[in-house]
This record gives sequence, structure tokens and C-alpha cells, in this order.
Amino acid sequence: MSTSSAPRYPLVLVPGLLGFISLLGYPYWYGIVTALRRIGAKVFPVLVSSVHSTEVRGEQLLLRIADVLQETGAEKVHLIGHSQGALTARYAAALKPEWVASVTSVAGPNHGSELADFLKRKAPHGSWRERLLARLLRGVARCMAWLERGYKGEPLPMDVAAAQQSLTSDGVAAFNAQYPQGLPEVWGGEGAAEVNGVRYYSWSGTIQPGITDKGGNRFDGPNVACRMFAKTFQREPGQCDGMVGRYSSHLGTVIGDQYPMDHFDIINQTFGLVGKGAEPVKLFVEHAQRLATAGL
Repeated sequence: MSTSSAPRYPLVLVPGLLGFISLLGYPYWYGIVTALRRIGAKVFPVLVSSVHSTEVRGEQLLLRIADVLQETGAEKVHLIGHSQGALTARYAAALKPEWVASVTSVAGPNHGSELADFLKRKAPHGSWRERLLARLLRGVARCMAWLERGYKGEPLPMDVAAAQQSLTSDGVAAFNAQYPQGLPEVWGGEGAAEVNGVRYYSWSGTIQPGITDKGGNRFDGPNVACRMFAKTFQREPGQCDGMVGRYSSHLGTVIGDQYPMDHFDIINQTFGLVGKGAEPVKLFVEHAQRLATAGL
């Protein structure tokens, strides 16, 4: 693919819960940034609080966008968010639509995560399970912050309870009431393709026995975890990536919602170990071409 496929505006990549830029040189967007830059795209993976509410992360993202606009001289950016990063991108676009050309949700819990609902039921507020889970997440987040090599700013705040609530169905419903841009009006449908000058897109995957547990996923621990997490789903059983349901992921123009990928495959984790026939990097490159074709 030639550099003519590069989008007009920079691509800002927003990670999800426990997200990072680079841990001792190992990237969150494994192979994706390199592939996008190879076609001439300007790509900026950014860091926001790895464990916090969507709104706090969104305010941090606005600061990152301002930095990218100043550095590049661009008028707008494209926001591509994975998991909670999709909600974070939606928040930023809702508050500053003049800064954003498009928002793309990649396995985003745009109607909440059934896994978060399950954890809330099993570890209710004030319980020992909640305290244990909070300590575990804080410990992992602090370790990751110590290993982070792609971020040079001030230490970012953490709030486990706020993060969990932001990902539950109730928490996302409250968020959606304030920031509905791009949401489908009917369950399983598509949302408005453009709101306030911002284009909205989404894609996601599902766990597919005999496919997603083959190939590199035979050696991938996170895939095993996603298959276990998928058993907690009640509204979308058998139609999820282990953390986000197929229809819950819908936002704007739905590029696809049944790619054979779990929640980590979709960003080419771990070390590119993905299921049989999965091509996550190709999806990002094709989307960059899509944005370029749209004049964006």
C-alpha cells in the first residue's frame, strides 16, 4: 500500500484498562504502529490513567490531543480507542468535536461490559473480594507504570472503583445519557455515521470455537482467560470476545462485529499470537485507507 493511503489527519491511539504505550520496549499496539507508519500515517500512541473513570481519562486525552495538534500543526486528529479507550475517545470528541475528525471504537464496551457486571456482582462494594481485586489492579498498574518507557509525563492518578463503575452496564448507560454521539438507536443496529462533524466507526470480534482457539492462540494465555471470561456473559452468550459483547461494541458505522478474535487478538496481542485466520494489523491499515479515501 502506498503513502497515498495515509489519512490526512494524525492517528491518536488510545489504550484501554491497564493500557500502556511501551513496557520495556514492548508495545501495546503490537505491530500496528509500525504498519500504519509504513503507509505514511502520522501515528501517536498516547497514555492516559491505566485505571480510572472514563471522564478522568477523557480529560487527560484532551491534553494529549492538544499536544499532537501543536506538534503536527494539524487541525484535527483521528481517535482510535481500544476497549475503555473507545469510551475515552468518545468523551473527548463530545467535548471538543472541532478537534476530532473521527472516532473509531475497537472492541469498545459502548453499552458496558458483562464481565464488569459479573465482577461487580461477585465483588460488591465493601466486600473483601472488592478489596482484594482493587489491590491486585493497583499493584499491576503500579508495576506497569514503573516499566513504562513510552510516557515521559507526570505520574497519572488511579481509581479502581471509578474504573470498574465506568465499565459496568449501569455506568456506561449513565455515560451514554450524556454523550450519545454515534450510538445505535436500537440494540444491534448502527449509529449515526457523523455527528457534529465527527465520523464514528467500530469493529469487534467474537470467540469462535475451532477458530479462535487455533493458530497462535494455542500458546496464548490471554486467549485462555478470554474463553473463561466469556462464560460470565448472560445477555450475549457465545457472542463476545471475552470482555465485550458483539452488539455492545456497536458505534457509528459498524465495519464488522464477528472477526475471529478475542479482546486481545484485536490489537495483535500477545506478540502477535492470534487465532486461525485473524489479521488484526490488516484491519487497522485498511481503516487508515478508508479514512484517507474519505478525505480525512
